[in-house]
Amino acid sequence: MTENNLVKALAEHEFFADLSAESLTALASIAEVIEVEPHTMIFEEGGHADAAYAIVDGSVALEMNMAHRAHHIVQTLHRGEMLGWGWLFPPHRWAFSALVLDTTQLIRFDGEKMRSLWDEDREFGYEMMKRFAHVMTDRLAATRLQLVDFYADRY
Repeated sequence: MTENNLVKALAEHEFFADLSAESLTALASIAEVIEVEPHTMIFEEGGHADAAYAIVDGSVALEMNMAHRAHHIVQTLHRGEMLGWGWLFPPHRWAFSALVLDTTQLIRFDGEKMRSLWDEDREFGYEMMKRFAHVMTDRLAATRLQLVDFYADRY
């Protein structure tokens, strides 16, 4: 995908709505489009977190290890959603595992380069942190609901 096409794809993605052309171009410079086949693990809970992913098409299950279940789905993500925030803060570890459910197209952003972009342009960084804070809040709410269901079954 050319950089112009990548900028266009970012502009059409819900997470990046209303960002300036300059910001979209900067993001495109550190991104790559990847296609992942079903039943592929993008990353595993506890592993080194080094990237963020924008889901362009397809679906991904976020899973966590639970006491008596190998993996428990916390949330299923689809087109227009973001995947991964562990790269934001040390020690840069994934909080969940991410399993591709069907053929999925992703835009992958290098986490270290993303942090550098944000450091260079603090206003842009602040805007992106607000957006990722929303993603983290959503994940925590979904996890809470799953834990309530999980433990309700045990009592």
